Amino acid sequence: MTEPQTHDPATEATGEATGEATGEATRAPALTTGLPRPGLVAVLRHQRKVILVGLVLMVACFWFMGQLGEWQTAALTASGILLALLNHLASERWLARLVTSGEAPTRGSIAASAFTRLLVLSVVAVGAAVLFWPNGIGLLLGLALFRLIALVMTGIPLLKELKST
Repeated sequence: MTEPQTHDPATEATGEATGEATGEATRAPALTTGLPRPGLVAVLRHQRKVILVGLVLMVACFWFMGQLGEWQTAALTASGILLALLNHLASERWLARLVTSGEAPTRGSIAASAFTRLLVLSVVAVGAAVLFWPNGIGLLLGLALFRLIALVMTGIPLLKELKST
């Protein structure tokens, strides 16, 4: 247990109690987790189910659309799934680094990271969709399909955790 703080008006008036007299700013202590910073391999290992689902979806694109003779649409849809998978892994790596760093995230840092990733993803996806039109719409379909499945896959364990508490 911690001992109670005493209130001393003499030191408070000079700023010694808050550290203002010495020029030190009072800050909350940084969060320390003691966990090593996650690397790419650790994120890949942790997300192996999502990666497996992405690979199965890519193969399924070729399996179904290939039988219809739509090889370019199949390749673009698989490319959309791959882009969404890479975005998911980048998000997970950023989040894991943020959690293990001990820094308190700000709304601005979260928004800037998400905005940057989504801007790059959107420019690449829309550019490819326009370049390969009308088959390029498959790329956007692949992005949406994988995002929906990844959302469900990451949301179900979270809902189970919330239900158990």
